[in-house]
Amino acid sequence: MPWIDALRDTARTGLRVDRTLTNPKRALRGALGVGLVLFPVLALSGPGAATSAATGALIAGAATFQRSFRPRPSLAVAAGIGLGVSTFTGYLAVSVPGLFPVVLALWALLAGLAWAVGPTGGVVAATTVSVMLVIVQLPVSVGAALGHALLCALGGVVQAALIALWPIDSWRAQRDALADAYAALAEHARGLREDPTTPVDPESLIVARQAAALTPWQDRHRPPELRGLRGLAEAMWPALTALADPRARGGAPDQGHERDWIRELLAAAAETLDAVADAIRGGEALHLPRSASALALGGQSAQQAPAEPSSAEPPATGAPAPEPPAPATELPATHTPPAPVSEQLHGPARVAARRLTALLGRAVDTLDRTARHTVSPIAEPPRRHPAAALLRPPLFGMVPLVLRAVRRAIRPGSPVLRHAVRLATVVTVAQLVADLAGLHHGYWAPLTAVMVIRPDFGQTFSRGVARLAGTILGVAVTTVVIELLHPGPWWSAGLAVLCAAGAYLTNASGYAVMTACVSSYVVALLGLQGGHLLTTAVDRVGLTLLGGAVALLTFALFPSWDSARLGDRLADWIAASGVYCAAVLTVFGEPAAHGAEHVRGALLDAREARAELRLAVERAEVEPVRHALPVPAAKQLEKARAAVGLLGRSGVLLEAHLPGREAEPVPGAAPFAAALVDATAVAAHAVRDGQPVDFSRLRATQQAWELQLRQAAAEAPAGSALADRIDLVRAASRLLLQAVADLESALHRGKVVPGVGGPRPSPDPGSVKVS
Repeated sequence: MPWIDALRDTARTGLRVDRTLTNPKRALRGALGVGLVLFPVLALSGPGAATSAATGALIAGAATFQRSFRPRPSLAVAAGIGLGVSTFTGYLAVSVPGLFPVVLALWALLAGLAWAVGPTGGVVAATTVSVMLVIVQLPVSVGAALGHALLCALGGVVQAALIALWPIDSWRAQRDALADAYAALAEHARGLREDPTTPVDPESLIVARQAAALTPWQDRHRPPELRGLRGLAEAMWPALTALADPRARGGAPDQGHERDWIRELLAAAAETLDAVADAIRGGEALHLPRSASALALGGQSAQQAPAEPSSAEPPATGAPAPEPPAPATELPATHTPPAPVSEQLHGPARVAARRLTALLGRAVDTLDRTARHTVSPIAEPPRRHPAAALLRPPLFGMVPLVLRAVRRAIRPGSPVLRHAVRLATVVTVAQLVADLAGLHHGYWAPLTAVMVIRPDFGQTFSRGVARLAGTILGVAVTTVVIELLHPGPWWSAGLAVLCAAGAYLTNASGYAVMTACVSSYVVALLGLQGGHLLTTAVDRVGLTLLGGAVALLTFALFPSWDSARLGDRLADWIAASGVYCAAVLTVFGEPAAHGAEHVRGALLDAREARAELRLAVERAEVEPVRHALPVPAAKQLEKARAAVGLLGRSGVLLEAHLPGREAEPVPGAAPFAAALVDATAVAAHAVRDGQPVDFSRLRATQQAWELQLRQAAAEAPAGSALADRIDLVRAASRLLLQAVADLESALHRGKVVPGVGGPRPSPDPGSVKVS
């Protein structure tokens, strides 16, 4: 889109105010942590030391509000340590003439590299730069500098201790992530009821998996209802999809009585999944809906989901099919189905239904046992398979992982390195301009720059506008209040604590509102030092304009356009989806050598590649560049994404029927899987080079394999499990061929999207990975 439109849209985004508020108890706890540090230090050591301690407490508290599944006390401690080290380093640099700009640039570079470990690390590292800029304005000796650094770290320790002593919604993030996964399952079941080809969106499962990675301490103390339910949700996705989709034999026909039974089963499953999600989110007892009786969960709950599909006899020729019941939501209270809905189905559809009801039953049993207090997080026996647990390293165990991530990011073309260099440049230029201009409180310009700059255009420009608006509002209001009331040091400190509470409370309301509260906090806090507040307020507004202008101009001159990377992201997803489908086919071809664990890693890689493409598309849509998704290119990319999604769906339909290790292999499945990996790898390479994709060799291989499968099906006993698996694989392979044909059509020569199917624009090396 044009620059003027992009700037208008990002400005609106930055100024948008959400009515969502943080939990008031959490905001009060964070403000209490600031007060517990500010008032005693003010009484014992004066305004200078109090400023250091309160700044550390505010930022350490803010770190605990970041979107992270790590224990909140560890986030506060890590932030406190970083603030203390940056403060002392800044003091040492200030004592040597001309050294501070160099140290500031290096520190900003390291803060930018912290994005290699994720957005939370990048945001917290950026705050250490801002504290270095603020605290070093206080004139002290080297010995006193060490004291100020320790006071900054003390703020983090106090916040961590307060969180440990006053826990509030300690597992809220994990509960919400798991509940969202089950709610998304319910919504997917409803979508399949209306449209059996509804695509799968694994975003909620990605977040749930991130939430399930726990430190050893968390793993020992997590609520019992958070154990095991995520794995059941993961297994329900392919079962639901295979049950409903008529393009594979795992689903019911398009029309007829069996399709009506499928709709009944999906409706009951959706309502049961909603009930499970509500129980997880609220930590309360499970209340099953009336429609759950159609699933017969009481008889299935203790069963394991069948690993080997067992063939079911079809009804006798000419026998009337059973009439479907009324929809689940319309059943009378006294209605009891004569048999579970799953038993009204036939063949692989019955297998998929049995698997789904068994998984739902196990989820219900898990919550029922929790409600009866028969599962204890302490008395639970140790796991036999430690690999099943997703363990997150403790705080200090992250150090070698962080160093390895940063070392991998320091390479030519690294998006993280590009962002780090840009951040260091912005901060240094803003500091030098303020110093050369002889501006008072010149540190406010680089402070604004470091808080505004982000790895992508949308966030950088929207935060720049929000920062300016919030700073003007916060500085103006607080300055007027102080000028009218002339509060003493203690009242100013109380006002600072009140502003801190406002910043925590509005953390989810929008960056402009939170910036207004933080600016008010800084004005009240630095007001302890004395001076002319009105002149200072005018200076800060002007320096905010300067810092924001430097940040936005630098990003415009040295941008990171996600639209230039769409081809690479699409290529990654094509290759990963091919590997996933091949992994599933390999299990069918060599069941004795491979199991479900062979599929798991490939599935996670495909999900990650899909999520990265989705994020890149969302960012590219707001970019003001000539090649950023014109309408024809956007439609082309959407068709390509749909084709790759269909490719992955063929693997999902088969994953619901993975054979056990003792099953007979499907002839030719493993060689075709290898050919699929090669074909999708070649296609991904063609996409990166801007060439059309060609799957003609894969089609020829599939045609030869189809003849082999026909012969094997003719030789297999009628109604046997092998015959069912051959039919499933043949149906999935046809769906796979349709997907690659759609991909060829979407990426044929003549339709050009940045990086896809034609010459690419001047590339930017990559984007920051956000997980």
